Amino acid sequence: MLMDTLAEFTCSDPMIQTLYDQALSKCEQNIRLFGTTPVLVEGGGYNKIWLETQPMGGEMYALYRPDVAWNNIRLFMDTQREDGRLPGSIQYLDGVLEPQFNKFQGFCFPYPALQLLYLRGLKHQELMDLKHCLESWDAYLWRARDTRHHGVLESFCVYDTGEDACTRYGDAPNWWTEEHAPEGLTTVPMASMDLMSWSCSAREALAHLCRLLNDPESDAWTRRAGEVRETIRRRLWDESAGTCFDQDADGNPIRILSHNPLRCMYWGAFSQSMADRFVREHLLNPREFWTPMPLPSIAVSDPAFRNAPENNWSGQPEGLTYQRAILALERYGYHELVPVLGRHLIRSISENGYLFTQQFDPFTGEPSRVGFTSHAPLGKDSNEPVQDAYGPTLLAVLEYLAHMYGIRPDLGQVSFSFLSGIAFTYHARFYGHDYRLESNGCEAFLSVDGHRILEHPCGYRIRTTMDGHILYVIPLESIKKETPV
Repeated sequence: MLMDTLAEFTCSDPMIQTLYDQALSKCEQNIRLFGTTPVLVEGGGYNKIWLETQPMGGEMYALYRPDVAWNNIRLFMDTQREDGRLPGSIQYLDGVLEPQFNKFQGFCFPYPALQLLYLRGLKHQELMDLKHCLESWDAYLWRARDTRHHGVLESFCVYDTGEDACTRYGDAPNWWTEEHAPEGLTTVPMASMDLMSWSCSAREALAHLCRLLNDPESDAWTRRAGEVRETIRRRLWDESAGTCFDQDADGNPIRILSHNPLRCMYWGAFSQSMADRFVREHLLNPREFWTPMPLPSIAVSDPAFRNAPENNWSGQPEGLTYQRAILALERYGYHELVPVLGRHLIRSISENGYLFTQQFDPFTGEPSRVGFTSHAPLGKDSNEPVQDAYGPTLLAVLEYLAHMYGIRPDLGQVSFSFLSGIAFTYHARFYGHDYRLESNGCEAFLSVDGHRILEHPCGYRIRTTMDGHILYVIPLESIKKETPV
């Protein structure tokens, strides 16, 4: 039986309220039936579920539709090949469910899957199923994607890491159906920080699963994850530059300053010191990634940057990057940067007709009004539809609001976040408890199961156990690490 879940948000700011209502309404447009199974597709013209986006997207939507959220995880597990490979995407066309193995398309999967298992009550068989899935996947990666036997996993094509049209991939093919590496190319097989991070993420999740299952292999999986982190530092990290670079087919660093280290942080694959250097030297650099609309895919100062408005990971900030940035930053203690990014996203969408597009201009913040099939910006007189209801952007908005003015589950714990400035109420139900957060803009009032547990000045996040025991107070408006209560 599915757990009872709920999320409701009302606030005194009409712009924010409209944004929330629009995001929630447009998410419903992206619910489709794959046979008899309801799923949340990527939307905005993309009608499949991708391993890169939809497990994460489903999890962020879980309090609204827990059945859809679980299906966005389960379908990938159900269609995993016997050799351990997960499909990069799944489509449902003409009555046929088709798992596609012509790319990896990212791996935002272990953390969302764990989250769903907590929401579903940590059922033993589901824990075992996810454990088997991740063990098989990690073994497949190391068996199939270390073709040079140098201890670094390799990308074979552009779509392996979901960086469509990205200049840093050079002459690489878009997709690749073979199990052997492409030959005779300059860029691929590419020693990849992304693929290494996937292994680290899978192994950390396996350690977590083993702890829940009282399996003595937990410490071994933690050690194996640490070994991957150390290899990333030793082989791909450039100490003089304060960032990571992938390596081309000849083992040479691809010295393009990309946002991919932020992805590594999402997967927990950096040490704290590596994350600190990338954030402080690059992410927060206005000449690189901290543009008027932050988070371009490639630093705006890099010669490989392209301000292309169509689906292109060579420059413009992506809704998917905003979606991943929340966990990436919070893993490493940069909680105060999440509201800053959230305000940028809120302003860009709200001031431009509440369009939820895939990309944004890094200099103006304007959503790139490009149709799914277009390769040029669409003017106001165009008959082509402007892209809207792009899932990662919709879900990023809902997630930022929950991390600024709301309540979120997190692997058996609960976060109450309350910035100052607006009055709001956030009501949520999960883990078998009823949670309520009310604020007048200056003070916040936290309740669990109808009992007030705390009054606190705004500008903070309170972390609690499922039943409301306070664990941490986390400032949201200055660069500080979380401190135990």
